[in-house]
Amino acid sequence: MISIRQRKGVKTTEVSEDYAAQEANVKLENKLPSGCTTRRLWKLLSFTVGGTIALCIGLLTSVYLATLHENDLWFSNIKEVEREISFRTECGLYYSYYKQMLQAPTLMQGFHGLIYDNKTESMRTINLLQRMNIYQEVFLSILYRVLPIQKYLEPVYFYIYTLFGLQAIYVTALYITSWLLSGTWLSGLLAAFWYVTNRIDTTRVEFTIPLRENWALPFFAIQIAAITYFLRPNLQPFSERLTLLAIFISTFLFSLTWQFNQFMMLMQALVLFTLDSLDMLPAVKATWLYGIQMTGLLLVCILQFFNSMILGSLLISFNLSVLIARKLQKNLKTGSFFNRLGKLLVHLFAVLCLTLFLNNIIKKLLNLKSDEHIFKFLKAKFGFGATRDFDANLYLCEEAFGLLPFNTFGRLSDTLLFYAYIFVLSITVMAALVVAFHNLSDSTRQQSTGQMGKCTIILKPETAYNLIHTILFGFLALSTMRMKYLWTSHMCVFASFGLCSPEIWELLLKSIHLYNPKRICIMRYSVPILILLYLCYKFWPGMMDELSELREFYDPDTVELMNWINSHTPRKAVFAGSMQLLAGVKLCTGRTLTNHPHYEDNSLRERTKAVYQIYAKRSPEDVHALLRSFGADYVILEDSICYERRHQRGCRLRDLLDVANGHMMDGPGENDPDLKLAGHPRFCEEIKRNLPPYTAYFTRVFQNKTFHVYKLSRNK
Repeated sequence: MISIRQRKGVKTTEVSEDYAAQEANVKLENKLPSGCTTRRLWKLLSFTVGGTIALCIGLLTSVYLATLHENDLWFSNIKEVEREISFRTECGLYYSYYKQMLQAPTLMQGFHGLIYDNKTESMRTINLLQRMNIYQEVFLSILYRVLPIQKYLEPVYFYIYTLFGLQAIYVTALYITSWLLSGTWLSGLLAAFWYVTNRIDTTRVEFTIPLRENWALPFFAIQIAAITYFLRPNLQPFSERLTLLAIFISTFLFSLTWQFNQFMMLMQALVLFTLDSLDMLPAVKATWLYGIQMTGLLLVCILQFFNSMILGSLLISFNLSVLIARKLQKNLKTGSFFNRLGKLLVHLFAVLCLTLFLNNIIKKLLNLKSDEHIFKFLKAKFGFGATRDFDANLYLCEEAFGLLPFNTFGRLSDTLLFYAYIFVLSITVMAALVVAFHNLSDSTRQQSTGQMGKCTIILKPETAYNLIHTILFGFLALSTMRMKYLWTSHMCVFASFGLCSPEIWELLLKSIHLYNPKRICIMRYSVPILILLYLCYKFWPGMMDELSELREFYDPDTVELMNWINSHTPRKAVFAGSMQLLAGVKLCTGRTLTNHPHYEDNSLRERTKAVYQIYAKRSPEDVHALLRSFGADYVILEDSICYERRHQRGCRLRDLLDVANGHMMDGPGENDPDLKLAGHPRFCEEIKRNLPPYTAYFTRVFQNKTFHVYKLSRNK
């Protein structure tokens, strides 16, 4: 197993009142040219200073994370095989295709090897560009081969520095979003500080570098920043077109780099649907965003050789349903409060039914089963019946797919982020409810800026968008821990915006009868500055200690295994084993695999379950026949799986296999009454006794404290 050991020796925005007041201010400014000039110079200075700080803090965050990675592994000093092993589980699989492209004699041969790959899944030729989101590895490998940097930078450093560079873009995008919402770059600075001080909960890039989300989330942050700007009223046509282009490009890149893009954008589409239904944003802008989502996803579908999982996504069906239902219900936004509320419920029901209908039709036409494991997992997770499905339980038993641990809120509270977030969220939610009720009650209201000013509480479209965004992604994070990185980073943006927003402080001070423009100015600057000082005082020493702590990558058993495979097995040998380990085998040795961690394929899931019978109670004849049916020459058994103690009973891999096979689980505890005693002992335990029934099919050829490698006989 991988472990770590200690290294040996070595601008201020004025308070908005209503549209008429804004018109008066504009006329007044026109009569005062000198004051207008001063204000423009001040805005230019503020923009320059804020932009410079944004770039600097983004770069500093990138350097900080890269340094942590270096200090944690001593990456510059360890061997190449150790560097590759450090890319654990699916990370190693993705990086292997970057390595494969670099080792190809020509780029065309590299492309051909990815499109007609027969080493990732034995006895099958698959199109990796269709099945996996690895265009980023292809692009980086082309850049590395074309640019004159081979003499100065190793391929692995070009790869990891690109990912850490994307973190700089990520933090800068969060900074800009908060700045756009609040009107002051101080808000962006606070958001960036919170992102760094809550690093454990906002990113995991320093130890899972090639993970798809580390590629995708920076583009997602850019998209949110662009949407935030796009939703501003009275944009100039050129600015609007430019912003739409930025939204499209970032949406496309986000979709191209992460296989879970459709689910994230479905949440985003729900945000737009909610705001559009409640008149909180212009319907025309919502339509543009629906169209960009679908166009970006369909373009990715084309690049991925018409990946059926994209065509059958709920996002495509939902967006089409919204547009169709809107055409059918043209008078949706007219009538009294209860009339409109009834129409809204009918509209919601129509969209839901139409979405399910379209999605089922598309999936039946395409015979799509690639994402069925996700819906089985969701069904079991939210209590719609227990399941014995192996794939669903594999997800349910992983901590990353469980509920968000309660101690997360303790860590977020230590930096005051959670308290600030709840404060801002409470005020904006109350404002949103008032605005929504007003919009539904006013039957004569038209969607114009002047009319919107009639409500005593104004919620800007960009604020409303980010509010619903953070709520929906918050529910997602609470239900699935792995998705917390989508929420926590936006939490930094939303909390910092609220503390620097004149509108938030105006609502609060008016509610307690202490409203005064000067007090607003004092609060929106003093509170974030005090929090910044607190963060520096409390966390700066710890960050310096963290940067000075030097450790070293240490996994001798896996290194020994990879070296043995490289020197003692044929290049065309086929290996069976756990998904996580085989990803490393593919990267470090280039050998052919029976299965791998990229789980978004139905036939691969069935194959993985069959290979995992090595940890079930099956006869040697059955296991041998299963492995040979996939062309396996060698099988790797891991003690950490066979004798697993990380999970409780019922969630150990061997327990999942026993239940799926109808066998009783080991150890003290209850079993379902219909489970039976297995007719054979556990394969991974019994094979080590070298009994004749096992030695007739399997010969041990390698062993250390962690791994046991057996060669399969070719005769039955």
